[in-house]
Amino acid sequence: MFYEPRNGHGLPHDPAKAIVAPRPIGWISTLASDGTANLAPYSFFNMVSGKPVSVMFSSDRIKDSARNAVETGEFVANLASRDLARQMNASSVDAPPDVSEFGYAGLETAPCRLVRPPRVAAAPAALECRVSMAFHPRDAAGNEMESFIVMGEVVGVHIDDRYIRDGRFDAALAGNLARLGYFDFLSTDELFEMRRPKWGG
Repeated sequence: MFYEPRNGHGLPHDPAKAIVAPRPIGWISTLASDGTANLAPYSFFNMVSGKPVSVMFSSDRIKDSARNAVETGEFVANLASRDLARQMNASSVDAPPDVSEFGYAGLETAPCRLVRPPRVAAAPAALECRVSMAFHPRDAAGNEMESFIVMGEVVGVHIDDRYIRDGRFDAALAGNLARLGYFDFLSTDELFEMRRPKWGG
C-alpha cells in the first residue's frame, strides 16, 4: 500500500497515527480566566529540550487547554499512568468550558508551587510549565495549519517519592501510559538500557 496523505488513505482510520507510536500522553491541566480548572489528554505531546527542560503539546485546532495556556501563560503536564487510565480517558470528554474535567473524572487536585493551575494529585509526576511559544505551524507549502502548538519551559517538577528507586525515576513502576494508534494504549511492562556508543570507543 502507498498513499499520499493529502489524497486520503481509504482506510477506516488514519494509519499514520499508528505508525508514529507509541506517543507519550500529555495530561494537560490549565486554568480558565474564570478560575475553572481544565484537564485534557493530548497524544501529540513530547519533551523537546533538556536545556532548558521544555515540553510541547499540540491539537488539530485551538481547544480549551491551549486557549487557557496562552491566556494565562501557564500549564501543567501531568503523567498519565496505567492506574489512572480510566480517569485520563474520562477527562477527554468534550465538556463545556465552564465544567472542570477534574470533577467529571473523579480526580482530586493538588496545588502547584510556581504556577496557578492545579495538578492531578494522584499522578506519579507533574511538570509545572510556563508558556514559551504558541503558534500555528506551517505546511510544506508555507500555509498556516489549523493545528496549534504550545511549548512550555518546565519550571517545577513534582515526583511522588514512591517512584524514585536507586536515584532514578522508575517509569516501569509508575506505569507510564502511551498512546498507540486507533483506540490502543500501552503501559510499560519491560524496561532495558542501551548506552549511546562513542566513536572509536
